[in-house]
Amino acid sequence: MFITTLRKHLSPVVAAALITLSPGVYGQIQDHTTNVGKTSELHIAVHADRPAATEIPATIFGSFLEPIGRSTYGGLWAELVENGSLEDGLWSASEVTRMVREQPELLRGSQLGLPLPWEPLVSGQGNRYEPRWGDAANSSRSLEIMALPAGETGIRQRIYLPIQRTLEYDGSIWVKHLSGPEELSVSIRPHDISTRILTEAKLNADGGDWTRYTFHLTLKPGDVYWLEPLYFVISLSNDARALVDEISLMPSDNIDGMDPDVIQMARDSKPSVVRFGGNFTSGYHWRDGIGPRDKRVGRLNLAWGIPEYNTFGTDEFLRFCELVHAEPQIALNLGTGTPEEAADWVKYVDEHWGNKHGGLLWELGNELWGNWNTGYPTRDQIGDRTRAFSEAVRKADPSSLLIATGADPDNYHEWNAVQLRNPPGTFNYLSTHFVVTTDSVQLSNPSNEFIAQAAFAMPVGLGKRLKEMTEQIQQSGHHDTKIAFTEWLFVGNRQFGSRAAPDFNNMGGALIAGGFMNMLLDHADIVPISDMTGILEFAGIWKRREQVYATPAYWVLRTYAEAAPQRLLAVDSDAPTYSVEHGVSRVPEIQDVPWLDVRAAQLANGDIALFCVNRSMERDYRAVISMQGFEPARQATAKIISAPSIYNRNDEENPNTVGVTTDHPSAGKSTSYTFPHSSVVVLQFHRSLEH
Repeated sequence: MFITTLRKHLSPVVAAALITLSPGVYGQIQDHTTNVGKTSELHIAVHADRPAATEIPATIFGSFLEPIGRSTYGGLWAELVENGSLEDGLWSASEVTRMVREQPELLRGSQLGLPLPWEPLVSGQGNRYEPRWGDAANSSRSLEIMALPAGETGIRQRIYLPIQRTLEYDGSIWVKHLSGPEELSVSIRPHDISTRILTEAKLNADGGDWTRYTFHLTLKPGDVYWLEPLYFVISLSNDARALVDEISLMPSDNIDGMDPDVIQMARDSKPSVVRFGGNFTSGYHWRDGIGPRDKRVGRLNLAWGIPEYNTFGTDEFLRFCELVHAEPQIALNLGTGTPEEAADWVKYVDEHWGNKHGGLLWELGNELWGNWNTGYPTRDQIGDRTRAFSEAVRKADPSSLLIATGADPDNYHEWNAVQLRNPPGTFNYLSTHFVVTTDSVQLSNPSNEFIAQAAFAMPVGLGKRLKEMTEQIQQSGHHDTKIAFTEWLFVGNRQFGSRAAPDFNNMGGALIAGGFMNMLLDHADIVPISDMTGILEFAGIWKRREQVYATPAYWVLRTYAEAAPQRLLAVDSDAPTYSVEHGVSRVPEIQDVPWLDVRAAQLANGDIALFCVNRSMERDYRAVISMQGFEPARQATAKIISAPSIYNRNDEENPNTVGVTTDHPSAGKSTSYTFPHSSVVVLQFHRSLEH
C-alpha cells in the first residue's frame, strides 16, 4: 500500500531509496527514527545557565471573543430567553432553516405571527396574537396577546436551566395593559406537560403605559433533572389583552449578566488579553451596545446570520475583562465604520477602563482581505484606509498600540507589502491568522493516521513562515513592527462523517495546540501577541443546555498559561523526527518534526518547566532529563493532558472526558520520565531549598 501511494508522487528510484534509507515510512510521513531510537531512552539536557535574551510576554496567552454561534448569547451572557424583544429579521434564512429543522414546532408559531423562537402556549386556540409595530418598549415591535374568555392564552419558549448550580431565577418583562383583567403570569413548566407549573409568578400588570415588571422564580429540589428541556411561559387569562416586550430571565447567581461558571473557567485560563473582534467587526457599531440594556436595539449579525442583541456591549466586555484579569484588545470597524467612530470608541474605552490612561491594543480591522467582511477594502485601498484610521486613533490616544490587518502566513506577501508602504510607526503590529482545515491534504486517499501526523506537524512549518514574514517587515523599514497572531484554529472538516481528523474540540486538536504554543515560545521575540480562537466556542469554553465545559485544547492553553514561563532555556534533545510530504494543503511540506517536542523555560518563582508534546499516536517516550546549572527538588509536578484516542472530546453529557491529570514524579539532577503517546505534558521542576 505504501509503495502504491508513494509512486503517485515519486519516481520508482526515489521511492525505493526512501524505503531503503528509512525503515519507518508511512504513506508520506517519513519517520527518521532508527531501530535503536525505538527502544532506547531519549536524552534531554536542560541548560539553566543559558537563558534566551528575550523574555516571554504574557500576551502570547491571549484569547478571542466574538459573537458567533453561542459564544456570547447562549454562552457567556447568562440570559436564558432568546429574542426577548420579540423582533423579526434577526436570523438569516439559513439559520431559520436550521432552527426549524431542530424544532419543527416553531412553524406553528410562525403561522400565528409569533417571532422566532416563540411558540403558542396552546396551538389549537388559533390566532390570538398580533405583532405591533410602532408601539414598543424596546426597538420597533411588541406583541399583543389576546386571551380567550376561558383558559390561558400565551407564548412559550424552550429553555434549559443550570439546575446543577442554582434553583433561583430572576426576570423582567415590559407590559402595556390594554383591557380585561390585569394579571399576567410568568412560569416555568415541563417540556412535555404544558399545563403543569413548576414555578410561577403572577404580576399585577395594570399600567396603561409601558411599565417594567420584575419577578423571581424558585424551583424545588428534584423538580428538574440535569439537561432537561423546559418551557418558559407568559400567559393571560379571562379575556385579558396586553402588549408585551423586552422579556428577560436569568439565573439569580449571574455576575453582572454573565454566567459564573464561564467566568470561573475563563479566569482560570489566565488570559493576558481578550480580543473582541472577528468577522462581525466590519458591521459592528459600538454605540448600539451602550446605555440602558432595556433600550438597546437588536440587529442582525451580518457576519453570522444570528442576532446581535447588543445587551453585551462595550461596558459588559470591559467588565468581563476585569473579572478574568485580562487586558482588552478591541478590533475596530474598518468595513462600514469611519475613522471618527473608531476614535470615539477609543476615547470611550479609555474613559471606562482601568486607570484611564489608555495605551490599549486596538486592531485596525479584521481579515479585510476577505470578501466575506462587510465593506471590505480592496488591496489597493487598504494602505490608505489603515493610515486614516491610525491617524484618528492616535489623535484620540497617542499611546495606543495598533495592530494593522495582515494576511495569513501562507499567502501574505502582496497584501502585507501594501500595508508596509505606510510610514513606520503607522502601526505597531501586523496581524496574521491561521484557521485551517486539518484534513484538507494533498495526498490522495489519505489514512486517518496520515491526516493526524500531518496536522500535528503544522506548527513547525508555520514557524518558518513567520520568520519569512518578519524578513519582509524588516526589509520594508518597519524595524519596530512585530507580528500579532490574532486568530489561530485547527478544524476537522466534519461534513465527511467517515473521516476522522484532529479538530479544535478533540484531543488531536489539543496536540496541535501544544505544538503551536511551543512554536510561539520559540518566536516570542517576533510574535509577542497571540489570541487562540476562542475563549468561548471553538477551542475554548463551551456551554450547551446550560452545562459549561471545556475542550482539550483549553486545558493545554490553560496549563501553559498557569506555568507563566518567563524566559526560554537552551535544550538539547536526541528525540527522533519525521517529515511530511503532501500534507495539509496550506503547509504541505514540513521537515524535521520532533516526535517528542520539548521546550524549557524559567518560571517567575525560580522553577523550571518543560513543555512537552508527544506527537506519536503509538509510542510512549521514556527520557532521561538532566539539569545543567539548576538543583531541582526531589519531587516534580507533572500536568498531563491525554486521552485513549486523539478523537476523544468533551461535551455537555460528558464534560470531563479529557482534562488535566496531575502527578508528582521523583526528580533530581537526572530524572527519568515517560511521556505518554498523544499527550501534552508540562513538567515542572521545583527549585531545591536545600542549597
